[in-house]
Amino acid sequence: MANYKGKRVAQDRWAVILLSVASVVLVLAVGIIIYQKYWNKTPERPDASQDSSAPSAGSASSGEAPDVSDEPQASLYDFSQPAPEGEAVDNSYFDNAAFVGDSRTDGLMLYSGIGTGENLTSNGLSVFSLAEKKALTIGEEKYTLLEALALKEYGKVYLSLGVNELGYSSKNDSSFYRHYCEAIDAIRRVQPNAVIYVQTLIPVNEKQVEEYNGNKYNLTNDRLRTYNDLIRQAAEEKQVVCLDLYSLFVDENGSLPEGDSRDGVHLRKEPCQRWLDYLKTHTADFDVLYPDGPPVPPEPEPVEPDASTADGSVQG
Repeated sequence: MANYKGKRVAQDRWAVILLSVASVVLVLAVGIIIYQKYWNKTPERPDASQDSSAPSAGSASSGEAPDVSDEPQASLYDFSQPAPEGEAVDNSYFDNAAFVGDSRTDGLMLYSGIGTGENLTSNGLSVFSLAEKKALTIGEEKYTLLEALALKEYGKVYLSLGVNELGYSSKNDSSFYRHYCEAIDAIRRVQPNAVIYVQTLIPVNEKQVEEYNGNKYNLTNDRLRTYNDLIRQAAEEKQVVCLDLYSLFVDENGSLPEGDSRDGVHLRKEPCQRWLDYLKTHTADFDVLYPDGPPVPPEPEPVEPDASTADGSVQG
């Protein structure tokens, strides 16, 4: 009887041991499951070759989740303000630039020392004749400025027009604005990947103009400032870069300094060099301006004769 009781106690002891071991194994198994599920969960990594939002090798990480929304990125550039000053570029920056304008821009190309860039200028050119005047001869063919601009691809287009329109009646201000906006649209259609720079008008010296030709075209800085307001407004509406040449040249009397010109309109060599220095320190990057691409210009409307140019002036 005692021997039987001893065997029974031994069996109970082994049962307790086995039960304890099973309990430990069960606890460990549950622990492993919980650990893998909640504390050691590794998210699946997307295939970087198929995900354009994945950071490139060597890129810095902010530790924040990447923005994968489809919302368009807003431009960081303020088109309502003139271009801010930055580090100067060298003249090679203008290797792929086209300069569209009148005789003032021609002077820049001749006397500033730029030595590069496409000179697409014509004496007497205005926004009203940009698409119609066969002003350039290339080979044996005559082209409008817009036709010539479309012959090759440019990275920058500099537009400077308005002085030849100063003699127009103030009734034509709305027409000037409309034609200026249409000029920007036309340039963007033929040069969709170019940074378009529009330049405010350099002031005139009314005293010198009076002495030179009696100011027969009635050029005044009051009218010029009105046009500059319209140019700045067009730059903001069409989202192009505005260069404030007026502020660069104007003196304390609201005029072009006498030493900058012989006739009150066209610039001497040193002011042309100053103009170039300004262009070299006021540049913009296409990708910064248009992170999601530039605005799409509207289709051109049929060209009709514009009677508003009948009493216009021609200065250069």
